Amino acid sequence: MSLRSNRVAEQMKKEITEIIARKIKDPRVGFVTVTDVAVTGDLQQATVYITSLGNDRERAETLQALEKASGFIRSEVGSRIRLRRTPELAFEFDTAIEYGNKIDALLRGLHEEK
Repeated sequence: MSLRSNRVAEQMKKEITEIIARKIKDPRVGFVTVTDVAVTGDLQQATVYITSLGNDRERAETLQALEKASGFIRSEVGSRIRLRRTPELAFEFDTAIEYGNKIDALLRGLHEEK
């Protein structure tokens, strides 16, 4: 990603976090944290990485609610950030945190064995 797309991604992360926290009223959207936003070089598409509390069913419902609200979120981002064209939004769960926790647990298990 270029410097401009990195700056746009950081600004979008900040705005999307605020929009989800304050504007989305869907009860399926629980406690959601935006961990990262990846924007393509041409600023046409953005992938929003999120984490959420709850079991798998609740997380799936959260993702479904965010996908349904993506048009609203996109229009809010477009009104807050001055871009010629607001990127299309796609939401995905960030698995890096779970992966890190799994590795941490494995390392702790190795240290306990010694």
